[in-house]
Amino acid sequence: MSRFAPALAAAEFVSAPEPLPLRRALPPAEPFPMAALGPVLEQAARAIMDRVQCPDAIAAQSVLGAASLAAQAHADVIIPATGHARPLSLFLVTVAASGERKSAADGEALEPLRHREEALRDQYARARPSFENAKAAWDEARKRALGKAKGNYAAGRDALERLGPPPVPPPAPMLLVREPTLGGLHKLFGEAEPSLGLFSDEAGGFLGGHGMSEENRLHMAAGLSELWDGAPIRRVRVGDGATILPGRRLAAHLMIQPGVADRLLSNVELGQQGLLSRLLVAAPASLAGTRMQRTADPRSRSALDAYTRRLLDLLELEAPKQDGALKPRRLELDAQAADLWRAFADETERQLGPGGTLEPVRGFANKLAEHVARLAGVIQLIDVPQAASVGGEAMERGIALARFYAGEALRLFHTGAIPSEVAQAELLLSWLHADWGKPLVGIGHVYQRGPNSIRTKAKARAAIDVLEEHGWLHPITDGAEIDGKRHRDAWRVIPPLSQVSRL
Repeated sequence: MSRFAPALAAAEFVSAPEPLPLRRALPPAEPFPMAALGPVLEQAARAIMDRVQCPDAIAAQSVLGAASLAAQAHADVIIPATGHARPLSLFLVTVAASGERKSAADGEALEPLRHREEALRDQYARARPSFENAKAAWDEARKRALGKAKGNYAAGRDALERLGPPPVPPPAPMLLVREPTLGGLHKLFGEAEPSLGLFSDEAGGFLGGHGMSEENRLHMAAGLSELWDGAPIRRVRVGDGATILPGRRLAAHLMIQPGVADRLLSNVELGQQGLLSRLLVAAPASLAGTRMQRTADPRSRSALDAYTRRLLDLLELEAPKQDGALKPRRLELDAQAADLWRAFADETERQLGPGGTLEPVRGFANKLAEHVARLAGVIQLIDVPQAASVGGEAMERGIALARFYAGEALRLFHTGAIPSEVAQAELLLSWLHADWGKPLVGIGHVYQRGPNSIRTKAKARAAIDVLEEHGWLHPITDGAEIDGKRHRDAWRVIPPLSQVSRL
């Protein structure tokens, strides 16, 4: 029982109408189009659902994110309209509350990546001593070469050119990161593999951490958007100088709780900057209350083994590189796939205009045709790792997935477009129920102890007005004594509805 209920029982309970929700309820989630994943990913996702008993989209997003990481190093898909090469990197976001078994699903889906990281660690452990020996010998040879030159510039230069560049250290054996800063991510790209994944089963830590703090948010968003685009990393740092790292790829799958998702999807700056249009978001319905104990289907293990082998085929396949940078092959669309893509792109464009179905999510929909090409490319390489082109069947699957994500964007749009004053009121209501836990509150308590984003009297008052309008706060006309101190502006807090029903 929360700290709220005992305190409420000791106070006078005022009968009042049931509070109103701060926003209208979302329409129910549509089922994830599992068949559109292709046979390997579909069977793996269904196996995870069977073993973990998680919602469909959690399993599907988990395997699709892992597949994107496995595929992105090998090919770029070619957009028919422009001829531009686009990465196979996907940025996936899954919205689910605590207890929906996000960690268990992600653990199953990331098994091939953990196997690959283990193999990379073994390779690194074997290569590191050889590098250190070579580096020590090179340092000594350099010292001797310069010594023999005795300060003569031309002789020293010629000796160093004959010596050649220093040995290159083996790449750091890491594929997955959880909560990086942008600078840390860029640095890792210079030291580790050129294909990485930003994966987190509890991404609130990343979204609420230093890298996505208020002062760093736009910088991080711009950096992530550039990585999604496949642009070279350009860094200028005091002490490190200027660095350009071309040929890097980043796939991402962030699992977040609904409250965190609201703050992400409602962030106006991120919407204007463009990061939100690069996200493929799914928010499945909960399975809580239906997950009875049972024995998993033995075929599920076989499906996951086949999935692991297929992803390892791609992860272990030597990706084309030059000077440490990826040189992915060009993955063209065949004639059927190109026709399907053009028809879908035209259909999407017609729905973007005033009154069109996709007008409310125009930013996202403007990139929908590119999302289709990326999805189809990933599916094609999972089906045939050495494929030279994207076929019609893979494109049909990519389109089916894109339609689902467009539907989710429309369903979640009103959440993403929530007014800032309502978002602040939600933060305050959560704080009152989870942290404050007392039946009465004064305005001073709110702006002195409440959520950081409303710690001014004006912002506190605006959030209080919203909660008062919706019946969650009842003003006390003559003020009240709270914790031994008189407060002129005070309110009675209505507890969570589940607790009201027990009183």
